Parts: sequence; C-alpha cells; structure tokens
Amino acid sequence: MENRERAGAGAVGSAGSLGLRVGQAVFSSASLLFMSVGVEFFSYTTFCFLVTVMGLVIPWSCTLAMIDVYSILVGCPLRVPGVMVIVVIGDWVLAILSLAAASSSAAVIDLLLQFHGSHCSPRFCGRYQLSAMMAFLSWFLTAASSLFNLWFIASR
Repeated sequence: MENRERAGAGAVGSAGSLGLRVGQAVFSSASLLFMSVGVEFFSYTTFCFLVTVMGLVIPWSCTLAMIDVYSILVGCPLRVPGVMVIVVIGDWVLAILSLAAASSSAAVIDLLLQFHGSHCSPRFCGRYQLSAMMAFLSWFLTAASSLFNLWFIASR
C-alpha cells in the first residue's frame, strides 16, 4: 500500500500535483505577461507561437489544479484510468509544444542579441529573455507532471 501511495505522489488529485499545476500556471502566466505587456512580440512568429502555447497551458493547468483541490478536499483522489490517460496525453502534448516554443524563442532572442541590439532594444530583449526562461520552467513542471501521472498509470 505504501508503494502505491508513493507512486501517486504527483498524480492528479494529490497535493504534489496541485503544486506542479500551480507552478505551471504561474510560470506560464509570467511568460505570457513578459512577452505581451509593453513589448512588440507580434513582429516575430516564434514569439506569437510562445504566446499561443502559454495561452493553452494556463487554462489546462488551472482546470487540473481545480480538480486537484476538489480531490484533496473530498479526500478521494482521481484514479480513473481513462481520465489519467487523457491527462498524460494532454500533458505530453503541452510539454512538447512548450519546449518547442521556449527553444525557438530562445534561439530568436540569441540571434537578435548577436546583431548587437540593432533589431532589439535592450528593454525588449530583456523581457523576451525572461519570457523564454519562464516558458522553460513551465515546460519542466509540465513534463514532470506527465511523468508522475504516467508512472502512476504504469504502477497500477
């Protein structure tokens, strides 16, 4: 029994999952805010992609965080295999998209900085860098969440 509990430590409906989901939502929101408030992100397709992906991660994470809160309050963790598979697939898709968006944004930022600021003012490039960093942190938590849930499914 103890081994089964350990396997579900980060699975949907647990306090660990709630922490991961809140972290995803916070880092995705920060990435979105750094990229879109007062910055001309729409000039580059990769930045538009980052904004779109972070816009998808936020409601996904918030919805699953609400499910986690409900499961914790009721005391009945979500252990329906079909639902767990959907959560794992959703996490994997968003993790791949987040990694692609963060990596492509970081590459474009690096390219803009190599031109010694002729295409990017220091204020904008700094905000772009912070946004990409937050997107990488969000990706890390999303990937961790999907691995915890996959581990739980496999241990059943």
